[in-house]
Order: sequence, then C-alpha cells, then structure tokens
Amino acid sequence: MSSATARFGVLASRIRFEEKSILATLEKRGVACEQIDPRSLSVRAGTTWAGPGTVLNREVGHYRALYAASALESVGVTVLNSAAATAVCGDKWQTSAALVAEGLPTPDTSLALTPDAALAALEEIGYPAVVKPLVGSWGRLVTRVTDPAMAAAVLEHVAALPSPQSHIVYVQREVPKADRDIRVLVVDGRAVGATYRSSKEWRTNVARGAVSERCPLDPALTTPAVAAAETLGARIAGVDLLQDPDGRLTVLEVNDRVEFRGLQETHGTDIDVAAAIVDLLTKETRA
Repeated sequence: MSSATARFGVLASRIRFEEKSILATLEKRGVACEQIDPRSLSVRAGTTWAGPGTVLNREVGHYRALYAASALESVGVTVLNSAAATAVCGDKWQTSAALVAEGLPTPDTSLALTPDAALAALEEIGYPAVVKPLVGSWGRLVTRVTDPAMAAAVLEHVAALPSPQSHIVYVQREVPKADRDIRVLVVDGRAVGATYRSSKEWRTNVARGAVSERCPLDPALTTPAVAAAETLGARIAGVDLLQDPDGRLTVLEVNDRVEFRGLQETHGTDIDVAAAIVDLLTKETRA
C-alpha cells in the first residue's frame, strides 16, 4: 500500500508476518501508508523530506535501521523506535550498562576489549558463561562456554575474525533457568502480552525452533519489562526475561524491532499487537 500523501511510512526491506499485519491494520482503518525500502533510501542533510512525517522502523539489519532512523530524524521525521533507542537496544553492552545504571536486575556482565582480556573476565564471572557478539539477533554466534579450555578455543576463533569490532567481547554469567524464557511485548509503556518460549536447547529463540506458549501477565512480569523498555527509550519493545529456579526475574534483552508472530498466534484474537502499534503511530501523528 502506498500513497504520495501517505501519513505513515513503514521502513522495511522484507515484508514478514509482522509488517503484513501492520500494513493490513492501517489499510483496514483507511490510513494512507507507504512502504520505504531502506535499500533504495537516501537522505540529503539539510533538505526538506517529502515523505511521511511518521515512520515505523521495521528494518531487519541493525546498521541500516540505525542510520536510516538517524537520517530521517535529521530532516524532521518522527521515527519509532527512535535512532537513540535503536542504538542502545541493538548493542548488547549498551543495553546491559543502561539496565545496571537504572538498577534493573540483569545477568552479571563484562565487556573485554580483547579476546585475551575476555579470558580473565570469564575467570572473574565464573563458568558456565555465555560469549555474545555485541550486535546480533536470533541467537547467532552466541556460545555457551563451560570451562577455560573451551573458552580459549572459542576466543581463538573470535581473535581470527576480520572485523575489529568482533574482537570486543561481551561475556555474561549464565543464569540458571528452566528450558524456557519469557518475552513481554511492550507498546507505549503498556505490556500487551507475554509468551513462554521453550526449546530443547539452551537458546530459546523462536527463529531457532523454540515453541511459544501463552504466559499470563502479572505485575511481577510487567513491571520490570515496562521499566526496561522505558529505560532504553523503546516505545515498542520485546523484553526478554529469565526466571531462575527461585522465581527471581532478570532482564536479558530489549528488542526494538521485535518480531511478534509467535506471541500473536499464541494469544489469537485476545490481543492485537498490530493494532496496538498502529494506535501508537496515530497518537504520535496527532501529538
């Protein structure tokens, strides 16, 4: 759906379930919307933007999403989520640092500036631990290490990677948990719904085959999830929580361009995630 006078834009190079749902909701409400493919987008500094005044950022690639948001904001466009939120949510270390500064529970985390320094950081944190890339999603390149020998082998591969950024190592203490985590979807400061995500392996990403199951919302979940989203400035967020055997919750990640197919299908017609997002877009346009 597109229009030269579109009120809204959806920034996306791929149209998945989530983008289809949002576009269908806008169409149902009779709202003009334009899909903006960032692969063909260029923004000239200091010029007037002729496109939509409010843009929903659904671009899959982190750096394209980040710089597209920054470029559009520079010419007066309101972008959800903002470039600032995309920057902090998309960088695991910035996320952890912000959560810790706000006093929110999150796993013990260290940032090592070299793979050699990461070995010392792991000794301090203790095993088992998890080594993660600073930027990434769907559990890719996330490695669980159980002892120094395994860590040394993993970090040897990290040291051989060509990108200098890859040599900055994010390490995190593994949180003892059941074979599932919890995702809470937050829109405009409100928890819309939550799911348990279960898997036979230790990573519980739906993209890796994890199964979603409806999770009841209660203040124990919604309070840290909403606080985490607000701390990172994310108006739309998927907040991943871990629960240890004693029931304590920790905030693991905040996803700024959250996929919600599993959550929506789990809840059926009881919630409408796309409608909640469109409500926020409409609110921002009126503001």
